[in-house]
Amino acid sequence: MTAYHYYLYYLLPLLLVALLYVRSRLRHNTFAKATLKDAIESGLTEPATLHPHFEIGRCFGSGACVKACPEEAIGIIDGKAVLVNPAVCIGHGACETACPNKAIRLVFGTEKRGMEIPLVNPDFQTNVPGIFIAGELGGMGLIRKSVEQGRQAIDNIAKVARAGMEHDVVIVGAGPAGISASLAAKKLGLNYVTVDQEDSLGGTTYHYPRNKIVMTAPMDLPLIGKIKVREITKEALMELWQSVFDRADLAIRYNEKMEAIVPVEGGYEVTTSKASYRTSTVLLSIGRRGTPRRLGVPGEDQPKVVYRLIEAEQYRGMHVLVIGGGDSALEAALDVAEETGAVVTLSYRGSAFNRVKVKNLNRLDAALEEERLAVMLDSQVLEIFPEEVVLRTGSGDLRLRNDIVIVCAGGELPTPFLKKIGVMVEARFGT
Repeated sequence: MTAYHYYLYYLLPLLLVALLYVRSRLRHNTFAKATLKDAIESGLTEPATLHPHFEIGRCFGSGACVKACPEEAIGIIDGKAVLVNPAVCIGHGACETACPNKAIRLVFGTEKRGMEIPLVNPDFQTNVPGIFIAGELGGMGLIRKSVEQGRQAIDNIAKVARAGMEHDVVIVGAGPAGISASLAAKKLGLNYVTVDQEDSLGGTTYHYPRNKIVMTAPMDLPLIGKIKVREITKEALMELWQSVFDRADLAIRYNEKMEAIVPVEGGYEVTTSKASYRTSTVLLSIGRRGTPRRLGVPGEDQPKVVYRLIEAEQYRGMHVLVIGGGDSALEAALDVAEETGAVVTLSYRGSAFNRVKVKNLNRLDAALEEERLAVMLDSQVLEIFPEEVVLRTGSGDLRLRNDIVIVCAGGELPTPFLKKIGVMVEARFGT
């Protein structure tokens, strides 16, 4: 065998590996570009919360961040990392840890759209002494980190809570941060009470649609210990929270909406829809979703009007009106139509569904082609009756037979409330 053959013998496998690598990179590059194009065409270019900012000069396109992202929000385009699907990014932060060259930092807001975040000290206390914030309201929507913040906030509250009040702390919100804070307060022997406007614990996850996969990481709950979960369904997570509640016998009061926080001697008086509590400190562990946005029309107070879809099956055989133009509205209408065969109408005041995921638009097109639901654009609800709804459309007012109204119009952010009680809020533009 000649020297030429020896070189060929060893060089061909290397060339084959290189060819496969280049082919793979080109395929991923094409896919990332297509994903980004879809996001731009759908108007979904702004991340909702904490998200990665890429230092392009330091990024050498290793792809470690792409593999680490559980939401598939990142792609490699022309050798550099890009947030190709911003709308699905929920700030896991796994990408920052995975980057081998420290080219990622996590930020709030973008240059175009600021994100309002309350000013919170390292001990989770706001500029108003005695009022603390932990979890999603402070910009941290991750379950594991919210749990940790809830515990840490109570540790700091225990150091400043003053004697002589009815409660050491009133915890507002029973999501991950609120549950963890309640456990920590009980562990430390604090006199606490937790209130939540919903009829169950879970916070934002309580509003997730059925069977939604929730990404988290192992977390350490006071009194309970290590909980090892990474990927879990919404139902399983709710069962987990309920088991924690049952084991610890937590003092959580449901269906109590916080209405006011007023300074009194020695602390605050927290007024809810059902009671008033005098407390040395307050921990706000509520979500950024706030209170569901109402329509403000006659008849909206009827029991048949709901603000989230939890179980599509319960609407089988009914006439259902879904109101809204976002992903939650489309998904609710499609799920009810596909799973129950109900008569579904989707009403939206706009002339087109602009800021929704492409996959939901494709699902909607298929459903319309198969006549599984009806869409009424440029329409608005005027009044809701026990067996009908009245819609205003471009061609006049229309009466529809109706059993259920599902309002998916988003939520009122609690920013005005925070400013009212004196908590400083700043807009973050990519910082």
